[in-house]
Amino acid sequence: MTSTLQAIEAQWIIQFDLPHVLENHSLIILDSSIHDILPTTEAREKYPDAKRHILEQHALIPGFINTHNHAAMTLFRGMADDLPLMTWLNDHIWPAEGQWVSHEFVKDGTELAIAEMLLSGTTTFSDMYFFPEATAEVVDKAGIKAQLCTPILEFPTAWGSGPTEYLEKTRKLIEQYSEHSRIEIAAGPHAPYTVSDATFTECLKLQQETNCAIQVHLHETQFEVDESLKEHNMRPIERLNRLGVLNKNTQCVHMTALNEDDLKTVQASETHLIHCPESNLKLASGFTPIGTIQEQNINIAIGTDGAASNNDLDMLGELRTAALMAKAVKQDATTFNALDALKAATINGAKALNIQNKTGSLEIRKLADITAIDLSHIHCQPVYDPISQIVYTGRSDQITNVWSEGKLLVKNRELTTLDQTSIIKNAKNWADKIKAAQENQ
Repeated sequence: MTSTLQAIEAQWIIQFDLPHVLENHSLIILDSSIHDILPTTEAREKYPDAKRHILEQHALIPGFINTHNHAAMTLFRGMADDLPLMTWLNDHIWPAEGQWVSHEFVKDGTELAIAEMLLSGTTTFSDMYFFPEATAEVVDKAGIKAQLCTPILEFPTAWGSGPTEYLEKTRKLIEQYSEHSRIEIAAGPHAPYTVSDATFTECLKLQQETNCAIQVHLHETQFEVDESLKEHNMRPIERLNRLGVLNKNTQCVHMTALNEDDLKTVQASETHLIHCPESNLKLASGFTPIGTIQEQNINIAIGTDGAASNNDLDMLGELRTAALMAKAVKQDATTFNALDALKAATINGAKALNIQNKTGSLEIRKLADITAIDLSHIHCQPVYDPISQIVYTGRSDQITNVWSEGKLLVKNRELTTLDQTSIIKNAKNWADKIKAAQENQ
């Protein structure tokens, strides 16, 4: 089989080892991996036959890793805005899911989500939603990478009758995708208030048997913590820790209502924290104390949450919000600086998903998961520090090219593996059906 050699010539290449910024360098891709990084003048001599991508005003960064999403919920975007979390869930989202969620709904919603994510520079995402087999089909087609967390709850849904069936399906999916290079299956027990101790224990057994990850919504609000104290006489983090669920292969999402003991438990267990600042703000869930968490050396990754509660899947916007909010909460302008935020959206996400040896940074022998962002736009001028400009002024419409494992999935702002016109048409058709049903109620 003939190897494919590509050279991306960029004004800046951002890396996490020193120096953080390489100027007028080229990144060489051999098939699916990063083969070399060197000054462009040298690259032209050393690799004269490489296919060249000349991006003279761009910075190259690792593809974003969105560590928490409910991709198909893009079809509920804007349907129930400006409501508190439990009202949003109980009175709007769960009833809508009961009426509309199906294999077809998830397929179409996931295509919409992946198109949006690719165009905004995301090359890997973690998803927790019904019909993960439908999500996997779209992931496979699109060329993106994904961790698919199967939804596990105590009550029946369109995807199954209850926890026993959910766990059986999870086990089968783990086996089905065990050899897939871009899809990982994880267990997704929804939250402490929807999952029993017995079911958490079964999720832990599955993790121990298969080495799958566990992702769970945890300490999303103070109300959740207060209710746990009433029902279990302990905080949710303490409850999950006693069950053994908190460990280095577990990802805890939101984590707004935290005290000192909570942080000590998370640190000791090596659990990963998934921060979703814009969803937390919109649902008034609380403020994750990122500055204090950093001091505990807890791995912080970033997720957008679903578009029904964000309302976009733009990781550039998410990491900027994370950086700004962390400073205000800590009352320290040095907290969660631009480099910290970029790491949380890339290499820290890779660590949370246990793929840091494959992706998350631009290093030789890692997969060529690359996002190119054009810093020539007026609002980015002048460029003193490209990392700062990416984090504090960058917009998703500046992202022109995206590679996943060396394959160009976004070329000059155009998707190469998905049909944007048909995706938009499908989304409008779903909206028409849902609105018509609402009007007839």
